[in-house]
Amino acid sequence: MHKIWQSIYRANYISGYNPFLLKNMNKALERVVKAINEREKIVIYGSCDVDGICGISLLLLVLKYLNADVEYYLPEEQSSNYYVDSDIITNHIKFLGTALVITVGCSLVDKEQEDLCRNLNIDVIVTDYKNDLYKSEFITINPNQKDCSYRYKNLSASGVAFKLTQALAIYYNMKSINKYIDLVLLGGYAAKVSIVGENKVIFKEALKYLNVTNNYGLRALMNLNIKDNYSEREIKELIKVLTPTVNVVGRMDNARIVVELLTTNDEYRAEQIAKYLAMEVKNIVS
Repeated sequence: MHKIWQSIYRANYISGYNPFLLKNMNKALERVVKAINEREKIVIYGSCDVDGICGISLLLLVLKYLNADVEYYLPEEQSSNYYVDSDIITNHIKFLGTALVITVGCSLVDKEQEDLCRNLNIDVIVTDYKNDLYKSEFITINPNQKDCSYRYKNLSASGVAFKLTQALAIYYNMKSINKYIDLVLLGGYAAKVSIVGENKVIFKEALKYLNVTNNYGLRALMNLNIKDNYSEREIKELIKVLTPTVNVVGRMDNARIVVELLTTNDEYRAEQIAKYLAMEVKNIVS
């Protein structure tokens, strides 16, 4: 374990910010590992903003790499963006044969919803960062929850998801986990988190990874702009393209196709999606 720790957290790499200092991280790791090893269905449930989408994409990429049986769900209604929807659990997630839901930037609503999940034999791991949320008895990873000793409280949704993937990387001896921090960079910028503490370290490293990214979707978007190096201004342009639009009835458009862009391993498909999203932004502006 010591060698694994050193390979991921040496000082000149991503940092020594121990994910296991987050309350309940050990419990979360144990539950996710069980789901992976026993081929239980995992569903990632996230918010439809760029931060949530980046966190979903990050978890999808890592869990698929670990050969997990994993899917994701994004609520279509703008109003349900930051809370788990009971109707979605009953009418969609249940029928996938789901054993474990991992949220990204959204939480359970109340005890009734918690009981619903238990009655359906669905475990939940909540990853979030917001204050004053319903305190579920399910596993919760949130730097702002009571009795969490983690020093850096201003992580974004994708940042908290990244901490979970760091724990998985330690357990499974994944030495390349930091290549995904370009997604955390985009999510954090979109969420407008303060760039101090751990965020400052992540963002500094992520800029290096972004400019040489092997993410087909990000590379396709960057190729459209033909930039040699990406600074804050160019990152904002990327975020603009990745932001799902809201139609007249308050439903989110393009959110799922953005997840596909960020997780595809098909270079041609990435190029087509990037062109489509860029055109959508151009049409909105014009």
